[in-house]
This record gives sequence, C-alpha cells and structure tokens, in this order.
Amino acid sequence: MAEYLLVGIASIIILGIGAQWLAWRLRLPSILVLLVVGFIAGPVTGFLNPDELLGDTLFPIVSLSVALILFEGGLSLKFAEVRQTGRIVRNLVTVGALVTWVLATAAAYLLLELELPLALLFGAILVVTGPTVIIPLLRHVRAVGRISSIIKWEGILNDPIGAVLAVLIFEAIAISGLQNTVITVVTALVQTLLIGFILGALGAGVLTFALKRYWVPDSLQNGVILMVVLGVFVASNIVQEEAGLFTVTLMGILLANQKAFDIRHIIEFKENLVVILLSNLFIILAARLQLTDLAHLGPRSLLFLLALIVIVRPAAVFLSTVGTGLGWSEKLFLSWMAPRGIVAAAVTAVFALELAEHAGYTKAEIMVPEMFLVIVGTVLIYGLSAGPLGRRLELARPNPQGILIVGAHAWARDIGLALQTAGYHVLLVDRNRANIRATRMAGLPTLHGDILSETILGEIEMGRIGRFLGLTANNAVNALASLHLTELFGQANVYQLPPPENKGQAERESLPFRGRYLFAPDAYYAHLDHHFETGGVIKSTQLSNEFKYNDFLEYYNHKVIPLFIIDEQGNLSVVTTDYQRTPLPGHTIIALVQAV
Repeated sequence: MAEYLLVGIASIIILGIGAQWLAWRLRLPSILVLLVVGFIAGPVTGFLNPDELLGDTLFPIVSLSVALILFEGGLSLKFAEVRQTGRIVRNLVTVGALVTWVLATAAAYLLLELELPLALLFGAILVVTGPTVIIPLLRHVRAVGRISSIIKWEGILNDPIGAVLAVLIFEAIAISGLQNTVITVVTALVQTLLIGFILGALGAGVLTFALKRYWVPDSLQNGVILMVVLGVFVASNIVQEEAGLFTVTLMGILLANQKAFDIRHIIEFKENLVVILLSNLFIILAARLQLTDLAHLGPRSLLFLLALIVIVRPAAVFLSTVGTGLGWSEKLFLSWMAPRGIVAAAVTAVFALELAEHAGYTKAEIMVPEMFLVIVGTVLIYGLSAGPLGRRLELARPNPQGILIVGAHAWARDIGLALQTAGYHVLLVDRNRANIRATRMAGLPTLHGDILSETILGEIEMGRIGRFLGLTANNAVNALASLHLTELFGQANVYQLPPPENKGQAERESLPFRGRYLFAPDAYYAHLDHHFETGGVIKSTQLSNEFKYNDFLEYYNHKVIPLFIIDEQGNLSVVTTDYQRTPLPGHTIIALVQAV
C-alpha cells in the first residue's frame, strides 16, 4: 500500500511538470497538454486513479490548492492599476458577471438539461475566466492599448467574484435545496463577506506587522506566509463553509497593496508553487474523468459550448460596455476572449463531488466532463483565432518593433534613449532601484523587478514589444531570461551579450540554451563598459548614395560597433554575430562610436 501511494503521488508530480515542459517545447497552451496527459493516465490507461489513491483527502487537497491559487491571484491585483481601466472593468465584473450567470444558467438548463439548482451553480462557475489562462493568451496575441489591460484585470477580478458566487449558490443548494433561497443566499453572503473581511484583514495585518519589524527571517518568510494563508482559509471554512476562498483572495489583495515591505520575492515563490499546484490539479482532475462520463457529451454539449462563445460572452460584453466609449472593434475583440481555466475546473470538481455524494444530485457528476469540454473548447478556439482577429481589427500587432531590455545601467539607458529617439517603444527592467530611478529621470519607461518573474511579464503590455535584449553584467541572467522569453518572442528575436572570451567555447556548446549574441564577438559586458567609460557614445547616422556604409566606417576610423539598422520602411534589425547585414543607402545605422 505504501509503495502504491508513493508511486501514485510521485506520478502526479512527474506527469504534471513533464506536461508543462512538453507544452513549452511544443509551444502549446499548457492547460491542453495537462488535460490530455491526465486523461491518458487516468481513464484511458487506468494507470492513475485519484479517488482510489487519495480517498477522503481528495476534496481537502483540491480545496487547499485552489485557495493558494486564488491567494496568488490576489497578490497580482493592485488598486492603482485597476483604477486606470475605469468603469469598463467595473461594469464587466458586475453587469457582465450577472449577464454571464443568467444566460449560462439558461443554456445549462435548456441544452444540458441540468436541474435548475445545478444549472444555477454551473452558470455561476462559468463566470470565472481567470488570469492563469488569459494572461498567457494575451502575451501570445499581443493585444495593444487599453483592451489588453481591460481583459487582464477582468480575468483577475472574475476569479474571486465567480468563486464567491458559486459558493453562495452551492450553500443554497446544499443547505436548503433552493427553499428559502433568498434568505439563505443573503445570509450566506453577509457571513462570507464579514468573515472574509475580518479574517483576511487580520491575516494580512499580522503578516504586515511581523514582516516590517523583521520578526521573521528571510529564509522563513515564504513558509510563514503559507502557514498563515492556510490557517485563515481553514478558519474561515470552519466558521462559514466555503468562505475561505474569498478570505484568502482578499488577504492577497491587501498584501499586494500595502507599502510596509516589498512582496516581490513572496510573489515569485507563490508563482513557482502555483505552477506545481496547477500541474498537479489538472492531472488529478483530468484523471478522475471516466470514459462513461464522456458518454454524456454529445451534440447538446457542443451547442452549449457554442452558446457560451457566440451568445453569452458577446451579450455580457455589449450590455456592460454601453455608454463607456469603447469602440466596436474593441467590443468585438473583448467578446472573443473568455477562456476558462483551472479555477473553474477545480471548483466544478469540488462542488460536483459534494453534491453527488451528500446532497443527492446524481446529475452533478456530468458537470465535470462538461466543464472540461468548455475549458478545452474555449482555450482552443480563442487561442487559435484571437490573434488573427486582433490583427484584423488592428488591436494586435503581427510584427511589433518595440524592445524589452533587462538591465538599466548607464549605457543600457543610452541604448534605450537612442531607440526611443528613433521612434521605437522601449522598456527597461532591472532589480536595482538606483538604476530604475535614473532610468525614469532619463524619460524612459521602466519596471522594477525580476525579469524571470511571471508577475513582471503580466505588467508589460506585450502588444508593442517584439524583441528582448539581455544587457546585464551577469551572463547567466541574460541566458536564463533569453530561455524564459523564447516561447514569447521566438528564438530569432531573443538576444543577449556574448560571454567573456574565456567562457565563449562553453557557451557555444550550449547553443539551444541562450539568446543570439549581440553586436560583435567581443561585445561582452566588460568590453562595452570600457568603451563607454572611455568616452564612447551612441550615434545615429542615415546613409545615402553620397555617404555609404564604407564612408561611415572610414569617417570614424573603423572604431565603431554597429548595434541596430533601420531600413527605409522603418523596420528595425538587431546586429548579431550570427548574421552580418551590410547597411544600404537610405538605411539608418545606430552604432557605438569609440573614443579616438
């Protein structure tokens, strides 16, 4: 028995992380690969049976995992950023959520033939879209302008709103079977909100008080926060069943908006933890499906999916954006962006299990395969079509020219200024606050944080950025960041400084695990730093028939390092060691001119 448990639990982790890696290699949405792997491991081969493996611990494990995922989502929500999106987001998470609930309930009742209580619950769960699916999709689509911000923050806010709404409906069904529903829902709502605010604020307050006084060493901070999150989640659920989801979400929001201490290292830990939890949850939930469950899927299921995409979502968007000034193209694109993810799957599995076993709703089990169909269908349809639609509506850019630079030191700022002066969008990311302040003083866009953090990537409007430059003094950071961003920008558009000469051979042997080398074989950090310190400057020169590239080199005695080339159509090319391009008349060359 012990060996069976050991193999089963290890298999869940191995399959989950392995599926994540495979999705990265194949450049597919990870959620799809996880579902396929879990389905093969479970009902197809019978290798994995989560119900038999985990037994009575299945429900608590899923609940705790969802709580941590929602807490991490709360950590990414900043009040200042939400205010910038205005009343459009507010309407989408209020009017839009209500419209989604009502229409999804009607579709579930009429098309899936669910009993009204189950249809109400299923409709409430479908309010949840979720940032874990939307943010990666937005990066892939490269939406520009305010539409990207609106979609991102709607997804973040919808997670707790949809979860709380689902909890309230679940309470009404489980406790009273929809008798005295209004009283039950109002009472549960008041209790959930009261407990959430009290315990969520208490948990955030205790952590803020302790951490800003350095009562917790750095090595224990993540562990202590995890302890408090699980503690308030369990305490909330004991006082009011299923109130913990709202509590931990609110706690995450309060921690994200306090100013007493920096939480970035905490966010990075939670991101890594959430990746593991998401992987394991999808494997577990997909493996729980039974081949007999899929027999319930049929033409009505496909009609239900179609109704969600072409009726429910557009109606929610258009009704909630009346009078907001949002253009028709923006409304149409917003209507085509509502994929469902892990929170919807997990909440459905938890509630279906409870209702089927304890409340006598035998048809509750069919909600699980129906939800998985919704997840797969929405991710596939939106993932494949949102990009072409955004480009057709001119809300996404097929070839963005902007550059993301990691490293905001003095000469990285000079490079950024030269590019910005030439008319290209640049964004510099650095963990050094002094560099960030100097960059802002220079008038360049900047972000403080770790480029390897998913939170930082979530804050970047990727619609204007198409390339990455690793310009830090740390070659390992440049290489890791290049590897991290290859999936986003493509291998051809990820660049880093070459390593020092004594490391060049080792780096060349690990070709797949780095970016393309910038500028020249000897353009490593120390070499460039020396040139700038001894008077080197960035110059932008337009070539002509009278002043060709050879004339340019002779004018500066060949003491130049070409950095970028801009053609007559305004297309920017980065000079690299693996592709030497000769600038032509009409081109503009941006180069480092060395001191004489």
